[in-house]
Amino acid sequence: MRAVFLDRDGVLIEARKQFGLPTSVKKIEDVVVESGAISSIKVLKEMGFLCVMVTNQPDVARGKCNMSDVLEINDYLFKTLNLDATYVCFHDGTDNCACRKPKPGMILQAARDFQITLTGSYLIGDRWRDIDAGYAASCCTIFIDRDYEEALNMAPQAKVSSLKEAVDWIISNENF
Repeated sequence: MRAVFLDRDGVLIEARKQFGLPTSVKKIEDVVVESGAISSIKVLKEMGFLCVMVTNQPDVARGKCNMSDVLEINDYLFKTLNLDATYVCFHDGTDNCACRKPKPGMILQAARDFQITLTGSYLIGDRWRDIDAGYAASCCTIFIDRDYEEALNMAPQAKVSSLKEAVDWIISNENF
């Protein structure tokens, strides 16, 4: 079994920028599903991939939003996008947990839970943390460039401007 691991904010849903960096959506009424996300997930599943959301949500630990709001958003995305699983890290960077990207903990847990082969799997993200986590888990990494004011630590295998382009890149590399 192979998977495509997808970040939440900036990949599956539109992220808002503040000071050149993305901010997480905090309430369900502010969720805007990324254009083409439903059809992109459908294509990936037709190709035989599990579609797994992996998301850092440190604003819970920072007291900027409630866990129940994050879970409501994630449940909505799980159902709306027909995802196979969602994994979320609620920790702040100072907590030094194993699940917060750039560490690969959520990806590795999903691999154990679903017997996913990580080589041959993909990670699609819009931040350096996503790409680093994908590398650490031995996944092929695809970066959606949202023009944030931050640099990547590692070069992804592909750089695209949308989720649809990321899926098109996977299709071309899978020789379909």
